[in-house]
Amino acid sequence: MIKVKYNDEFTNLKITGHANYAEYGEDIVCASVSSIIQTSINLAHNFNNSVKYNDDGNTIVIENNTNDNNVLEVLKNMIDMLKELERQYPKNINISKGE
Repeated sequence: MIKVKYNDEFTNLKITGHANYAEYGEDIVCASVSSIIQTSINLAHNFNNSVKYNDDGNTIVIENNTNDNNVLEVLKNMIDMLKELERQYPKNINISKGE
């Protein structure tokens, strides 16, 4: 299962795991999550280069060091899109708010 954790301020987001919806390389849930995250990070970089991320292949950590409203909206939108995916595939992705 993919687990997404984020805080209220959208300063720290962490994505871990694998959806296990299908075989590696054919998993539409993992592909969707990857697309949503990469597109959101790329867009956030267009507004303000203070969003940093690290992807070690198993965990993605996104750190937002700005209060730029455009960046915040991009990250909120990313979580909203992931929540929609969670509604469609509740056995494969879980999103939670916390520290």
